[in-house]
Amino acid sequence: MINVALPKGRLGEKVYSVLDRSGYGSKEYSADSRKLVFSGGGVSYFWVKPSDVGVYVDTGAADMGFIGKDILGEYPCGAYELLDLSIGKCQMCVAGKKGFEDGFSRPLKVATKFVNSARRYFSSVGREIEIVKLNGSVELAPVLGIADVIFDVVETGDTLRENGLEVIARAFPISARVIVNKSAYKFKTEEINAVAEKLKGIVNYENNQI
Repeated sequence: MINVALPKGRLGEKVYSVLDRSGYGSKEYSADSRKLVFSGGGVSYFWVKPSDVGVYVDTGAADMGFIGKDILGEYPCGAYELLDLSIGKCQMCVAGKKGFEDGFSRPLKVATKFVNSARRYFSSVGREIEIVKLNGSVELAPVLGIADVIFDVVETGDTLRENGLEVIARAFPISARVIVNKSAYKFKTEEINAVAEKLKGIVNYENNQI
């Protein structure tokens, strides 16, 4: 039995759908159920908060897990990144009000949920910043004047446009990654690789059909 941590939310639902089509579905699964643990196809699944996936895998509670690159970058762990699943694709971006120009006369005020990733990115481009940590709709920050720009995940850009914002820079691409516990991988190499290869095959096939 392989123990798998799934992130609650849209990404987790997408990942489970691919797992189901790969032959690892569970009769116990229901989109409407609040059950956190279910199993099928030789796999035991449990739903966890996205930011906790790395913790469950790193500690060995899960043999493998699925996590967005944005979360993995913000909450690094000791797990091994096995595969880029190439689903849930989007971008981590810097965005500001239309026409915004950085005067470089003072630290740039950046509103974000992704504090660690923001610091790394702006350090890499040599820009001094002041973080405004927010947990909700960061798009409001430039509109209300509490930050110059935001550092956030952008999928379609619709929310930015509807709030008078635009992308200023793209920091890095994001997609779902398969991570595995290093010890578990030593003892369950064949089983874990079999799951990963089937997932990769399904995703590649479906991408080629688009």
